[in-house]
Amino acid sequence: MTSSARRRLLAGATLAVAALGLPVMAQMTSYPNQPIKLVVPYPAGGATDTLARTIAQKIQEHWNNPVIVENKPGAGGTIGNNFVAKAPADGHTVLLAITALIQQPPLMSLTYDPLKDFQPVTRIAISPSVFAVQPNSPANTLKDFVALVKANPGKYSYGSYGAGTSSHIQGELLNTQGGLDMTHVPFQGAAPLVVNMKGGQLPVAFIDSATVRPHLASFKILAVTGTKRMPALPDVPTFAEQGFHSYEPLGWFGLLMPASVPKPVLDKFATEVARVLQLPDVRARIEGLGLFVGGETPEEFAKVMRSDAEIYARIIKQANIKLN
Repeated sequence: MTSSARRRLLAGATLAVAALGLPVMAQMTSYPNQPIKLVVPYPAGGATDTLARTIAQKIQEHWNNPVIVENKPGAGGTIGNNFVAKAPADGHTVLLAITALIQQPPLMSLTYDPLKDFQPVTRIAISPSVFAVQPNSPANTLKDFVALVKANPGKYSYGSYGAGTSSHIQGELLNTQGGLDMTHVPFQGAAPLVVNMKGGQLPVAFIDSATVRPHLASFKILAVTGTKRMPALPDVPTFAEQGFHSYEPLGWFGLLMPASVPKPVLDKFATEVARVLQLPDVRARIEGLGLFVGGETPEEFAKVMRSDAEIYARIIKQANIKLN
């Protein structure tokens, strides 16, 4: 082959490679080129909806492009989740999911796979849970509580904010690891759970940090989930510090896109969300809800999702948790 022929072949190959990248580059450059739907799979008015509208407003202002929050509630969030999983893979449909997304596969039949049909963007907010007992409880530590329940078989129940939720899974995990026989009492949400705890109808409950924050003085908190103590409760040890495992996962509110969205498009959106999460007023809004600000990279959030899914699936199987 002559040198001129080699040059022509090389030039042709270079042009071919460049041409292959043009559609993705063009898509990334023009994105967004239509309104973005930010789907909330729960009713308007809750924490998920509030976070979605906070993020949507800031992105819309910066990009000068409509970001519309669409509430698609029903079936424990699965209707909205499925809508986004099956949406066009152009980056204009985004899901704001909660931890239930990766807790549900062992509990119910789904039309999508949370780990295969979505691409993580980032967690925008994080929520530990607390293990609360009545202020007059004789238990001052988790070890005290376990001994108390064992000494009174059949007399203790624990409240959760719903069957199949984090608080239900955490309660059954304590039953399993502590050898306890507490009866599960589910409520339709965390607010009525707190009302019943404050009214003395329940002896103990697992409550998310956002809901319990205004009521911390009403309860005795014996443990918190996660790997670190909560700043609001610096003297309360984690479950791990007290010899209990698999309480590391934290509740989260996370953004996800359909699995086939081009990586450059997803990264452009993730970079914008990371900018928004650094805004002082946004951080203040999230922290004002009793939550911690997120902000991981897509790769870091993907790792969290996989790890959490494995832990929850193992607990659900070992504790034989079922949805009635």
